[in-house]
Amino acid sequence: MADDKDVLRDVWFGRIPTCFTLYQEEVTEREADPYYLLLPRVSYLTLVTDKVKKHFQKVMKPEDIGEMWFEYEGTPLKWHYPIGLLFDLHASHTALPWSITVHFKDFPEKDLLHCPSNSVIEAHFMSSIKEADALKHKGQVINEMQKKDHKQLWMGLQNDKFDQFWAINRKLMEYPAEEGGFRYIPFRIYQTVSERPFIQKLFRPITAEGQPHTLIDLLKEVSPFAVSQGGGEKKYQVVIHGIEPMLETPVQWLSEHLSYPDNFLHISVIPISTD
Repeated sequence: MADDKDVLRDVWFGRIPTCFTLYQEEVTEREADPYYLLLPRVSYLTLVTDKVKKHFQKVMKPEDIGEMWFEYEGTPLKWHYPIGLLFDLHASHTALPWSITVHFKDFPEKDLLHCPSNSVIEAHFMSSIKEADALKHKGQVINEMQKKDHKQLWMGLQNDKFDQFWAINRKLMEYPAEEGGFRYIPFRIYQTVSERPFIQKLFRPITAEGQPHTLIDLLKEVSPFAVSQGGGEKKYQVVIHGIEPMLETPVQWLSEHLSYPDNFLHISVIPISTD
C-alpha cells in the first residue's frame, strides 16, 4: 500500500471530548458528578468506559446496578459500532463535549446487543476483519496469519497501540500491483433517515476500463440521494472519521487510509441542518 503514515496516525489518534452523566432517574446514595473522558474514535464504547462505570457505581447501591448502557438524546448507542461512527451519525452537529447519558437499568433489548465482557467485543471485531478480508483478498491474508497475529491486532486496538496494530494490519492493506486494488471495497453506508441499519454492496475499486472508482462513483451507485443532482442544493454531508473527503477521492485510497481498525470504511450520510 502507499504507506501514508501521517494520515494513518491522525486517524488513529482522533479523540472526542465527552461528558458522561448518570440518568436522572437512577437511584444514588449521593449526587453523581459528571465524568469527562477523551474517547478514541477508532475504539468501541464498552472497551474504553471502565473508568466511567467505576465512577458512577461508587454512588449506587449494588442491587441497583445492571448492565451499563449509553444513550444520546434518547437514542441508545450501539456499542458494536465504532465510537467515531456513533458521533458522526448522531452528534456531528452538536457542541463539544459530546453529552452521553449513562444507564444501569432498563436495558433496551430491542435496540442493543448485550456486551457481558471484552471477549464479546473481540469476537465482533475479529469477525468484521475476516469479513473485510474475504471481500479484499478472498480471506487469504487473514487465514495465512497465525493466531498470535490475530491477537496482536486485537491487543493493539484494546491498548491503543498504533505501531502494535499496524505492524500486522499493514498486511491486510496490501494487494498485487497488477490488480490496482482490492477485489472489493469493504464499506458500510449509514443514514439516520433510513430504517435500514446500513447499506453494504459489492463494489470494485477499479472500473472495467482500469480507471480508479471514486467516492462519488460509490455514492451514485449505492446511495444516489446523498449526491446533489444537476448542481442542486447540497442536502447531505458525507462524513468519514469526522471529515468530509473530496468526492473525487479514489475509494481504494480511502479504504487503505480511512478504514476503521475493523478494516471497513464506515461512511455516514448526514442531513445538513437547515436552521
